Order: sequence, then C-alpha cells, then structure tokens
Amino acid sequence: MKYLCRQEMRLRNPTQATSHTLSAEVTAMKIVQVLTAITAMTLVAADKPDSRQWDFEDATLGRVPVGWSAAKTGKGPGSQWKVVEDDSAPKGSKVLAQTSSQGPNRLFNLCVVDDTSYSDVAITVSFKANQGRHDQGGGPVWRYQDAGNYYICRHNPLEDNFRIYKVVAGKRIQLASMNFKAIAGKWHTIHAVMRADMIECSINGKQLAVRDGTINTPGKVGLWTKADAATSFDGLTVSAPTAR
Repeated sequence: MKYLCRQEMRLRNPTQATSHTLSAEVTAMKIVQVLTAITAMTLVAADKPDSRQWDFEDATLGRVPVGWSAAKTGKGPGSQWKVVEDDSAPKGSKVLAQTSSQGPNRLFNLCVVDDTSYSDVAITVSFKANQGRHDQGGGPVWRYQDAGNYYICRHNPLEDNFRIYKVVAGKRIQLASMNFKAIAGKWHTIHAVMRADMIECSINGKQLAVRDGTINTPGKVGLWTKADAATSFDGLTVSAPTAR
C-alpha cells in the first residue's frame, strides 16, 4: 500500500525530477562559462604584457636619471647624458639628452636602464636631433650585454637614412638600411621589436626588417647616439612583444 502511494506521488509530480535535472544542467553551464571567461582573461593578459615607461618628469634636471648609467663604445670625450627641459617634448617638459659636442667620429654614446633584461622586446621612443657636425640623431639599443655588444636602430638626419646595426666586440656592423627623411629639430618616433632572430624597426610608421641571431641572450635596453650627435629622447616604453 505504501509502495502504491509513493508511486502515486511520483505520478502526481512528474516535473520534480525534470526540474532537478535542469537545475543541475544550468549550474554546470554557468561553471563552464565562468571558467571560459577566466581562461580568456588570462590569455588577454598574456597577450598584453606589462610595460615600463620613462618620461623623465620625476627626474632631476642636470643629472642622469636614477637607475640609468652612461657608457661609451670607443674612447674619447663625450657621452654626457642629463635631463634637460624642452617644452616641445611629447610627454612633458623634461627629456633625457646626450649633450656633448666633443665626441670623436668613432665614439658611440650610450645610456642604459640598469635593471632591465629582455631577450624578446618591444621598444618605442621619441627623439629629436638637436645638433652635430659629424653625426646627428640616434635611437634605442637592446640586448645590451656591455658597451661592446648590443643591437641598435637609428636615424641620421645628415644622411637621411634609417638603419639597423649590431655591435659585436666593439665593432658596428650594418644589418639593414633604407632612405628616410626626418627633419632635425623635430620630434620623430622609432619603434623596435625583436622576437628570436627577427628584428622589425620603424620610424614614423615606415618599417625596416632583418634577421640576425648573433646576440641571443637577454640584455639591457637604452639609448644611443654617435660622435658629436646631441639628441633628446622622450617617452621611452619597453615591454615584451605581444604574441602573434
């Protein structure tokens, strides 16, 4: 008799089991949706790595910024870096400048960020060529091992060209070049990306690319000019390159 009653109750409530089943399915779907969202956010975060930026607005005028070091490839006077004022700068009124006009033609002026270490890297920086009789302009360096080993891309307004070099054991070797006019005394933007042995650089959006894997270990990033090139830099941004 009790068994018949229970069967009768089940027949009277045919939707109860179905309701529980649907509730469980909805809960499972919500869990899947949450996990999918978390995975997507993780992938986005990985595709947009944190970047570091320097606009020099907090730096002391007349000095090398804290955490930076000046260096030279070659011998002779030069490589005098300091923060100066420039109201035309794109990121504020302070910039980092190489100010010496005494550098001999074979001297490379360097200023690097001490606590950086990148193998694959993306760099953006604005520069303005102020003066220079033998040389003008400049650009970023990366995979900097020491003053004799690193990569560089640079623009020279005196030659109207944009080039990629490697410096190995103190010797500069040209990897790629293109003609490009960028007027001295005006701000221009250089972007450099290196993934494994692929180097892609651009100035004001025009690209130059080459492959080279000579320097294949992580290194510092920094800024570069040649000889007597007095050049200002601003808005340096450095990060790991985004995934392709």
